[in-house]
Amino acid sequence: MTTERMSGATQGAGAVHQYLSFFLGGEEYGADILSVQEIKGWDTITRVPYSPDYILGVINLRGSIVPVVDLRVRFALANAAFDAATVIIVVHVAGTRGERVVGIVVDAVSDVYSVASESIRPPPDIMGSVDHMFVTGLADLDGKLLIILDIERLVESSVLGDGKAAA
Repeated sequence: MTTERMSGATQGAGAVHQYLSFFLGGEEYGADILSVQEIKGWDTITRVPYSPDYILGVINLRGSIVPVVDLRVRFALANAAFDAATVIIVVHVAGTRGERVVGIVVDAVSDVYSVASESIRPPPDIMGSVDHMFVTGLADLDGKLLIILDIERLVESSVLGDGKAAA
């Protein structure tokens, strides 16, 4: 009974969200854990002709054809060799044409963080190589910054094209 009351009081104080963190080009990024379907080790990708350079191709995920986005290329970061730590984070988002499932290639997965909404700061006007329309905020985690991405906007923009997501 006491635990339930404490839990209710904690929830009223402010929302806490969980983020899967991953590394990309030496920086740590976060994606809402609710949009993550699974984490898959690096696998063979089938290249699709005439696709944008940041679309590596597609994978067959238990009978579903899933496009794979290279976030290093999408964010204009330097190329790096894929190694044992490289993973594909499979995310699902609600899109204008129904739910979309997309794989995003990252250097390595780090951790899952619980972050209070009030501790997330808006992104600065200048975000460097990552287009700030994909960044929802920055969270201070004991002296290190976690760049929180808007996975839905990133997927919509990457799969449907830049003009569609900005609208």
